[in-house]
Amino acid sequence: MRFIADLHLHSRFAYACSKTLSIEELTKWGMFKGITLLATGDFTHPLWFDELQNDLIPIGNGLFRPKDEIIESVKKVVPKSCHREVYFMLECEVSCIYSKNDRVRKVHHLIYAPDFETVREINSQLAKIGNLTSDGRPILGIDSGELLKIVLQSSDSAYLVPAHAWTPHFAIFGSNSGFDSLEECFGDLTEHIFAIETGLSSDPEMNRLWSKLDTITLISGSDSHSARRIGREANIFDTDLTYDGVWSAIKENDRSKFIGTFEFFPHEGRYHYDGHRNCKILYHPTESADHNNLCPTCGKPLTLGVLHRVMALSDRTTAENVESYQNLIPLDEAIAEVKNVKGVQSKAVQQAYFALIDELGPELEILSSIPIDAIAAAGGRLLAEAIKRIRSGSVSIKPGYDGLYGEIHIFTPHEREKLERIGQPQQPSLF
Repeated sequence: MRFIADLHLHSRFAYACSKTLSIEELTKWGMFKGITLLATGDFTHPLWFDELQNDLIPIGNGLFRPKDEIIESVKKVVPKSCHREVYFMLECEVSCIYSKNDRVRKVHHLIYAPDFETVREINSQLAKIGNLTSDGRPILGIDSGELLKIVLQSSDSAYLVPAHAWTPHFAIFGSNSGFDSLEECFGDLTEHIFAIETGLSSDPEMNRLWSKLDTITLISGSDSHSARRIGREANIFDTDLTYDGVWSAIKENDRSKFIGTFEFFPHEGRYHYDGHRNCKILYHPTESADHNNLCPTCGKPLTLGVLHRVMALSDRTTAENVESYQNLIPLDEAIAEVKNVKGVQSKAVQQAYFALIDELGPELEILSSIPIDAIAAAGGRLLAEAIKRIRSGSVSIKPGYDGLYGEIHIFTPHEREKLERIGQPQQPSLF
């Protein structure tokens, strides 16, 4: 069975996350987006874990479905074109902060579990180490290897995956507090690490410049802090829709079963280039080297981004054995550019978004596979051209750096004016 899975989410109990996040809200947006399998996020938080046990029903294969009342409620507000089954996998993110090899390490990891019993065991052990109630993404003073031991001891089917592996401040390969290899982080337990999450600021091609990751499967997740942003990165499977089916495909890196990923354009990620946000300094890694990695304005060290670390650790000039992936821009952002509106939350953009998925189906299908002619018929030539350019990667991006997202544009003002003149006679009422 072919399906899309977003395996890194959060709840409203995580810091800086939407207060509307719930199983019902995630189910609704799973349908809007066209995602069949969602991570629960935050199973370490006691209140969220209580909700998971109340709102989810195990279906006997390591996955869960929302209870009937939630499904019925969601289907009342989701257009029939987007109706589908949405399932959940138990997942959390843990922030490990500890000292190793004379350096402070700050590394985030994802943990996956097949059942509530395993979650209870993991939570019981982690509660002995730190406070699980203060944040849905708990901050614990535990070595990554010790965390992996707890996961392995909880169940033969529980797994740990390093999260957003290249992010400067909180990642296994991050420039500020990470490691130079998996072995340096996990030691003798490294054999149990078979996947990493690439994060928004890198893509598979960048990761395949480093031969030490040749045996590692590259997964992608949205790390979304609101339901509207789920699926901005996701995984595509063609396997049994079961917990073991998903993890077998990942562990074996079987590309007939783990088909590939949907990716952010990595330049748009918040840490792709180097720089200093406060000083408005934005550098490519080679420019940073020319300045000894110091800010020319304030003299402090630059925040060295993902591209910098990839270039530092990689041992190839050309990526090898790159898996299939497709860079996407969220549909509401594309609509906002077509309508020349700043802000995706505007009434005009939201009306157009929901009208489009009502007619054509889920967002990820519109962005990736629905024929361009069908998009033109429903949303106009300008939107169809925007989607066409997104699919081909024909966009311009001012790279993100030091916590700021990149600025992405599909059209220049001149192109927009020309295309609007061409498309005006056939422009439908949607736009």
